[in-house]
Amino acid sequence: MNTIRRSTFAFFAALALLFTGAAQAQTRPAALVEGRDYVAIAEGIPYTKAPGKTEIAEVFGYWCHHCNNFQPLVDKWKPGLPKTVNFVYVPAAFDPQDPYARAYFAARQLRLPADKVHHDLFRAIHTERSLPMNASENELAQFHTRYGVSAEKFLAAMNSKPVATQMAWARQFAETSQVEGTPTLIVAGKYRILGNSHQDALRIAAQLAAQLQSQRR
Repeated sequence: MNTIRRSTFAFFAALALLFTGAAQAQTRPAALVEGRDYVAIAEGIPYTKAPGKTEIAEVFGYWCHHCNNFQPLVDKWKPGLPKTVNFVYVPAAFDPQDPYARAYFAARQLRLPADKVHHDLFRAIHTERSLPMNASENELAQFHTRYGVSAEKFLAAMNSKPVATQMAWARQFAETSQVEGTPTLIVAGKYRILGNSHQDALRIAAQLAAQLQSQRR
């Protein structure tokens, strides 16, 4: 190879490396920063037990219009999560008697169609306005009869000991995680997500979960 060819080859090789490095820099996510992107939770633990998986929990309230706006974004985002991520909803049980939070647990105790009930409740409150923000036990029991359960059975589930136990754990989880409002994402029970928008919070949660998974390998 003569000098001119050798120089030309070296030039294009260097150029290729330059563009490759630039492309990798563009696709590589920015490093997460504690205090800006998330807050570390002292002595935090996951909401559920799912060995080998990293949990992302959303603390939410059906009465929360921010949660209602967040839900469609979550619906689009969840299918893209790896199978190593366990996404769970946690009703904000700040009030141990909150009817909506107890209805959430009662519906799952009775094995009603979870996703459908979840979305139908948001729609009934914020779009159709067929349920008030401060719905009573009886109103919620009547609402859930559309899924084939009697109002009496649903009321009994809402006031059952298992639901009271779940309410207490949901409240403890939120308090330990220092949740101040809804919606709030918690990763692995150890990191409370911040972010400057709903989309940003989802990005940070997914990136942090991926980092935690990579550390396990």
